[in-house]
Amino acid sequence: MPDMRVVIAGAGGRMGRTLIHAVAASKGIALAGAVEAAGSAVIGRDAGELAGLGPNGIKVTSDVAPLLKQADGLIEFTIPAATLALAELAAEAGLVHVIGTTGHSAEEEAVIAKAASRAKIVKSGNMSMGVNLLAALVKRVARTLDDAYDIEIVEMHHGKKVDAPSGTALMLGRAAAEGRGIDLVQHSKRGRDGITGPRCAGDIGFASLRGGTVVGEHSVIFAGPAERVELTHRAEDRMIFARGAVHAALWARDRKPGLYSMADVLGLSDF
Repeated sequence: MPDMRVVIAGAGGRMGRTLIHAVAASKGIALAGAVEAAGSAVIGRDAGELAGLGPNGIKVTSDVAPLLKQADGLIEFTIPAATLALAELAAEAGLVHVIGTTGHSAEEEAVIAKAASRAKIVKSGNMSMGVNLLAALVKRVARTLDDAYDIEIVEMHHGKKVDAPSGTALMLGRAAAEGRGIDLVQHSKRGRDGITGPRCAGDIGFASLRGGTVVGEHSVIFAGPAERVELTHRAEDRMIFARGAVHAALWARDRKPGLYSMADVLGLSDF
Protein backbone atom coordinates (compact mmCIF):
# COMPACT_ATOMS: atom_id res chain seq x y z
CA MET A 1 0.00 0.00 0.00
CA PRO A 2 1.38 3.46 -0.86
CA ASP A 3 2.17 5.90 1.92
CA MET A 4 -0.78 7.78 3.38
CA ARG A 5 -0.63 11.42 2.25
CA VAL A 6 -1.64 13.95 4.90
CA VAL A 7 -2.09 17.71 5.03
CA ILE A 8 -1.06 19.52 8.22
CA ALA A 9 -3.27 22.49 9.14
CA GLY A 10 -1.86 25.02 11.60
CA ALA A 11 1.57 24.25 10.16
CA GLY A 12 3.14 27.44 11.50
CA GLY A 13 2.29 26.77 15.13
CA ARG A 14 4.31 24.81 17.64
CA MET A 15 2.20 21.69 17.18
CA GLY A 16 2.09 22.09 13.40
CA ARG A 17 5.88 22.17 13.16
CA THR A 18 6.12 19.20 15.50
CA LEU A 19 3.62 17.29 13.33
CA ILE A 20 5.76 17.91 10.24
CA HIS A 21 8.68 16.40 12.17
CA ALA A 22 6.58 13.41 13.23
CA VAL A 23 5.34 12.70 9.71
CA ALA A 24 8.90 12.87 8.35
CA ALA A 25 10.07 10.41 11.00
CA SER A 26 7.20 7.92 10.59
CA LYS A 27 6.78 4.99 8.21
CA GLY A 28 3.74 4.66 5.96
CA ILE A 29 2.86 8.36 5.91
CA ALA A 30 4.02 11.38 3.91
CA LEU A 31 3.41 15.12 3.93
CA ALA A 32 1.01 16.23 1.17
CA GLY A 33 0.69 19.88 2.15
CA ALA A 34 0.98 22.48 4.88
CA VAL A 35 -1.69 25.07 5.62
CA GLU A 36 -1.93 28.24 7.70
CA ALA A 37 -4.54 30.97 8.08
CA ALA A 38 -4.63 33.69 5.43
CA GLY A 39 -2.31 36.54 6.38
CA SER A 40 0.05 34.35 8.38
CA ALA A 41 3.68 35.38 8.22
CA VAL A 42 4.70 31.84 7.25
CA ILE A 43 2.65 31.68 4.04
CA GLY A 44 5.00 30.81 1.18
CA ARG A 45 7.74 29.40 3.38
CA ASP A 46 9.06 25.89 2.86
CA ALA A 47 7.35 23.58 5.37
CA GLY A 48 10.49 21.55 5.97
CA GLU A 49 12.59 24.61 6.71
CA LEU A 50 9.83 25.97 8.94
CA ALA A 51 9.98 22.77 11.00
CA GLY A 52 13.78 22.80 11.15
CA LEU A 53 14.20 19.80 8.84
CA GLY A 54 15.64 21.48 5.78
CA PRO A 55 13.77 22.12 2.50
CA ASN A 56 11.15 19.57 1.44
CA GLY A 57 9.66 21.53 -1.48
CA ILE A 58 6.25 21.95 0.14
CA LYS A 59 5.23 25.58 0.52
CA VAL A 60 2.86 26.70 3.26
CA THR A 61 -0.42 27.94 1.77
CA SER A 62 -3.77 29.23 2.98
CA ASP A 63 -5.74 27.36 0.29
CA VAL A 64 -6.44 23.91 1.70
CA ALA A 65 -9.07 22.65 -0.78
CA PRO A 66 -6.69 21.83 -3.70
CA LEU A 67 -4.34 20.02 -1.31
CA LEU A 68 -7.11 17.78 0.01
CA LYS A 69 -7.86 16.58 -3.53
CA GLN A 70 -4.41 14.97 -3.57
CA ALA A 71 -4.47 13.72 0.04
CA ASP A 72 -5.77 10.84 2.12
CA GLY A 73 -6.10 12.76 5.35
CA LEU A 74 -5.82 15.95 7.35
CA ILE A 75 -4.30 16.51 10.79
CA GLU A 76 -5.04 19.76 12.58
CA PHE A 77 -4.26 21.52 15.83
CA THR A 78 -5.85 24.90 15.06
CA ILE A 79 -8.81 26.84 16.53
CA PRO A 80 -12.47 25.75 16.84
CA ALA A 81 -13.73 27.91 13.96
CA ALA A 82 -11.09 26.48 11.62
CA THR A 83 -11.99 22.93 12.66
CA LEU A 84 -15.57 23.39 11.43
CA ALA A 85 -14.48 24.59 8.00
CA LEU A 86 -11.89 21.83 7.72
CA ALA A 87 -14.40 19.19 8.86
CA GLU A 88 -16.74 20.11 6.03
CA LEU A 89 -13.96 19.97 3.43
CA ALA A 90 -12.70 16.64 4.76
CA ALA A 91 -16.25 15.27 4.74
CA GLU A 92 -16.79 16.36 1.13
CA ALA A 93 -13.66 14.44 0.14
CA GLY A 94 -14.35 11.47 2.44
CA LEU A 95 -10.94 11.80 4.09
CA VAL A 96 -9.43 10.94 7.45
CA HIS A 97 -9.61 13.99 9.73
CA VAL A 98 -7.59 13.95 12.95
CA ILE A 99 -8.68 16.76 15.28
CA GLY A 100 -6.33 17.79 18.08
CA THR A 101 -7.97 21.20 18.48
CA THR A 102 -9.74 21.79 21.81
CA GLY A 103 -12.25 24.30 23.18
CA HIS A 104 -15.25 23.43 20.96
CA SER A 105 -18.74 24.40 22.13
CA ALA A 106 -21.61 21.90 22.24
CA GLU A 107 -22.94 23.35 18.99
CA GLU A 108 -19.54 22.97 17.30
CA GLU A 109 -19.27 19.38 18.55
CA ALA A 110 -22.61 18.67 16.87
CA VAL A 111 -21.31 20.02 13.55
CA ILE A 112 -18.25 17.78 13.81
CA ALA A 113 -20.41 14.76 14.62
CA LYS A 114 -22.52 15.45 11.53
CA ALA A 115 -19.41 15.63 9.34
CA ALA A 116 -18.40 12.21 10.66
CA SER A 117 -21.19 10.63 8.60
CA ARG A 118 -18.93 11.20 5.58
CA ALA A 119 -15.42 11.51 7.03
CA LYS A 120 -13.30 9.30 9.27
CA ILE A 121 -12.82 11.63 12.21
CA VAL A 122 -10.58 10.91 15.17
CA LYS A 123 -11.07 13.59 17.81
CA SER A 124 -9.48 13.73 21.22
CA GLY A 125 -8.74 16.32 23.87
CA ASN A 126 -5.27 14.81 23.95
CA MET A 127 -3.49 12.64 21.38
CA SER A 128 -0.92 11.26 23.81
CA MET A 129 -1.10 7.51 24.28
CA GLY A 130 -0.19 7.95 27.97
CA VAL A 131 -2.99 10.43 28.61
CA ASN A 132 -5.54 8.18 26.97
CA LEU A 133 -4.41 5.29 29.15
CA LEU A 134 -4.76 7.65 32.11
CA ALA A 135 -8.35 8.43 31.09
CA ALA A 136 -9.15 4.71 31.01
CA LEU A 137 -7.66 4.30 34.48
CA VAL A 138 -9.63 7.31 35.78
CA LYS A 139 -12.87 5.77 34.52
CA ARG A 140 -12.07 2.46 36.21
CA VAL A 141 -11.08 4.07 39.53
CA ALA A 142 -14.16 6.32 39.53
CA ARG A 143 -16.33 3.25 38.97
CA THR A 144 -14.63 1.41 41.84
CA LEU A 145 -14.60 4.18 44.46
CA ASP A 146 -17.95 5.59 45.60
CA ASP A 147 -18.74 9.29 46.08
CA ALA A 148 -17.13 9.27 49.52
CA TYR A 149 -14.06 9.92 47.36
CA ASP A 150 -14.20 13.48 46.00
CA ILE A 151 -12.77 13.96 42.50
CA GLU A 152 -10.59 16.98 41.72
CA ILE A 153 -8.73 17.59 38.44
CA VAL A 154 -5.73 19.92 38.41
CA GLU A 155 -4.03 20.93 35.16
CA MET A 156 -1.17 23.26 34.23
CA HIS A 157 -0.07 24.56 30.84
CA HIS A 158 2.15 27.26 29.36
CA GLY A 159 1.04 30.86 29.64
CA LYS A 160 -0.06 31.16 26.00
CA LYS A 161 -2.80 28.52 26.16
CA VAL A 162 -6.14 30.21 25.47
CA ASP A 163 -8.75 27.75 26.81
CA ALA A 164 -9.44 26.50 30.32
CA PRO A 165 -9.99 23.92 31.60
CA SER A 166 -7.83 22.19 29.04
CA GLY A 167 -9.36 19.75 26.60
CA THR A 168 -7.43 17.01 28.38
CA ALA A 169 -8.83 18.00 31.77
CA LEU A 170 -12.35 17.88 30.35
CA MET A 171 -11.61 14.50 28.78
CA LEU A 172 -10.49 13.21 32.16
CA GLY A 173 -13.59 14.74 33.76
CA ARG A 174 -15.81 12.94 31.27
CA ALA A 175 -14.00 9.69 32.03
CA ALA A 176 -14.58 10.17 35.76
CA ALA A 177 -18.24 11.05 35.19
CA GLU A 178 -18.74 7.98 33.01
CA GLY A 179 -17.19 5.84 35.72
CA ARG A 180 -19.59 7.31 38.28
CA GLY A 181 -22.58 7.15 35.91
CA ILE A 182 -23.29 10.89 36.19
CA ASP A 183 -23.58 13.86 33.83
CA LEU A 184 -20.40 15.96 33.92
CA VAL A 185 -22.27 19.13 32.94
CA GLN A 186 -24.51 18.78 36.00
CA HIS A 187 -21.64 17.94 38.36
CA SER A 188 -18.78 20.11 37.08
CA LYS A 189 -17.30 22.73 39.43
CA ARG A 190 -15.08 25.23 37.60
CA GLY A 191 -13.01 27.16 40.11
CA ARG A 192 -13.81 28.47 43.58
CA ASP A 193 -13.60 31.97 45.01
CA GLY A 194 -14.86 33.61 48.17
CA ILE A 195 -17.28 32.01 50.60
CA THR A 196 -18.27 28.98 48.60
CA GLY A 197 -19.77 26.83 51.32
CA PRO A 198 -18.89 23.17 51.72
CA ARG A 199 -18.10 20.99 48.76
CA CYS A 200 -21.13 19.34 47.18
CA ALA A 201 -20.98 15.55 47.20
CA GLY A 202 -20.61 14.17 43.70
CA ASP A 203 -19.03 17.30 42.19
CA ILE A 204 -16.02 16.94 39.90
CA GLY A 205 -13.78 19.94 40.48
CA PHE A 206 -11.41 21.59 38.02
CA ALA A 207 -8.44 23.88 38.71
CA SER A 208 -6.42 25.44 35.86
CA LEU A 209 -2.89 26.81 36.27
CA ARG A 210 -1.06 28.76 33.57
CA GLY A 211 2.54 29.88 33.31
CA GLY A 212 6.00 29.43 31.87
CA THR A 213 6.61 26.84 29.17
CA VAL A 214 4.80 23.87 30.71
CA VAL A 215 3.77 21.47 27.93
CA GLY A 216 1.02 19.90 30.00
CA GLU A 217 0.48 18.37 33.44
CA HIS A 218 -2.72 16.70 34.63
CA SER A 219 -3.61 15.11 37.95
CA VAL A 220 -6.87 13.44 38.93
CA ILE A 221 -7.25 13.26 42.70
CA PHE A 222 -9.66 10.92 44.47
CA ALA A 223 -9.79 12.33 48.01
CA GLY A 224 -11.49 9.96 50.42
CA PRO A 225 -11.70 9.43 54.18
CA ALA A 226 -8.12 9.49 55.47
CA GLU A 227 -6.54 8.68 52.09
CA ARG A 228 -6.00 9.99 48.55
CA VAL A 229 -5.46 8.27 45.23
CA GLU A 230 -3.70 10.48 42.68
CA LEU A 231 -3.22 9.68 39.00
CA THR A 232 -0.84 11.99 37.13
CA HIS A 233 0.53 12.50 33.63
CA ARG A 234 3.29 14.96 32.74
CA ALA A 235 4.03 15.78 29.14
CA GLU A 236 7.68 16.67 28.51
CA ASP A 237 7.66 17.17 24.74
CA ARG A 238 4.94 17.99 22.18
CA MET A 239 6.19 15.12 20.07
CA ILE A 240 4.07 12.71 22.15
CA PHE A 241 0.93 14.44 20.83
CA ALA A 242 2.24 14.49 17.26
CA ARG A 243 3.16 10.80 17.30
CA GLY A 244 -0.29 9.98 18.66
CA ALA A 245 -1.97 12.01 15.92
CA VAL A 246 0.05 10.27 13.20
CA HIS A 247 -0.82 6.89 14.74
CA ALA A 248 -4.49 7.89 14.74
CA ALA A 249 -4.39 8.91 11.07
CA LEU A 250 -2.85 5.62 10.00
CA TRP A 251 -5.37 3.67 12.12
CA ALA A 252 -8.34 5.52 10.63
CA ARG A 253 -7.26 5.09 7.02
CA ASP A 254 -9.10 1.79 6.54
CA ARG A 255 -12.06 2.53 8.83
CA LYS A 256 -15.61 3.38 7.88
CA PRO A 257 -16.77 7.01 8.23
CA GLY A 258 -17.54 7.82 11.84
CA LEU A 259 -16.49 9.77 14.92
CA TYR A 260 -13.72 7.98 16.78
CA SER A 261 -11.60 8.75 19.84
CA MET A 262 -8.06 7.84 20.83
CA ALA A 263 -9.62 5.24 23.11
CA ASP A 264 -10.89 3.55 19.94
CA VAL A 265 -7.49 3.86 18.30
CA LEU A 266 -5.74 2.28 21.29
CA GLY A 267 -8.38 -0.37 21.99
CA LEU A 268 -9.30 1.16 25.35
CA SER A 269 -13.01 1.76 24.73
CA ASP A 270 -14.08 -1.22 26.87
CA PHE A 271 -11.37 -0.87 29.52
